[in-house]
Amino acid sequence: MRCLFSSDLHGRENRYSALFGLVERERPDAVFLGGDLLPRRGDVRAFIEKWLIGTPLSLRERSSRPTELFVIMGNDDPRSYEPLFIEGHERGAFRYVHMAKEPLGDLFVRGYSYVPPSPFMLKDWERYDVSRFTSVGCIPPEEGIFTTETDRRSLLFETIEKDLATMEDDPDIDRTLFLFHAPPSDTCLDRVDREGVMVDHAPVDLHVGSLAIRRFIERCQPMIAMHGHIHESTRVTGRFMERLGRTPCLNGANDGPELSIVRFDTCDLSSIERSLVP
Repeated sequence: MRCLFSSDLHGRENRYSALFGLVERERPDAVFLGGDLLPRRGDVRAFIEKWLIGTPLSLRERSSRPTELFVIMGNDDPRSYEPLFIEGHERGAFRYVHMAKEPLGDLFVRGYSYVPPSPFMLKDWERYDVSRFTSVGCIPPEEGIFTTETDRRSLLFETIEKDLATMEDDPDIDRTLFLFHAPPSDTCLDRVDREGVMVDHAPVDLHVGSLAIRRFIERCQPMIAMHGHIHESTRVTGRFMERLGRTPCLNGANDGPELSIVRFDTCDLSSIERSLVP
């Protein structure tokens, strides 16, 4: 199946216009959006209705072989809008796959939105990674801002590692495409452009991905893993893909104005390509 993957569109209408233009021209079998999809200001509900619900439904109606769209939210997407994502799923505009499993032909798709603690205040989609550890310059999840009712004490005991452990026994995992927002740690996908930056005289980490996600991929070897979150990593490292064992791990974000598109075919994962679309 021919697939397109992108992440971190951050509500930029030119990126959505470019994306759905590609979908209409190329008619891929599936499109994956890896979180951080919403604008930070303006009428967010109207934006979701137009670009994430209305446009996909319109394309489906005009096609005899509609493209399947799979989405998750990211750490910059307020969770208060999650009901609209659930509504879009129920209306058939896309499949919302955070902590869920959906079929794609004879394959499957799973998603996971949480990221490790970051320097940002919005914490709707943050979890401790494998322990109650916060990197230099980052804010503990329980000390941040939430847009939905949250038991802050429970955050002390929840981790990405525990969440992913619930998926490890899936017998279909080698036929599953994983859509993560966070990248795996210590790879070309999680490198930030902050060399020499100090906080309270301590250097910040240059690799900010999830150790839990890396360990999960190394143990379970899903078919493919798609990631976003760190916009600049491809520019800094010169690479958008890294293999962990047999699993290709892809970065779909971009820190320039263009839309980043990764193309792959599930029948031939040796020919994965990335391009920037104005």
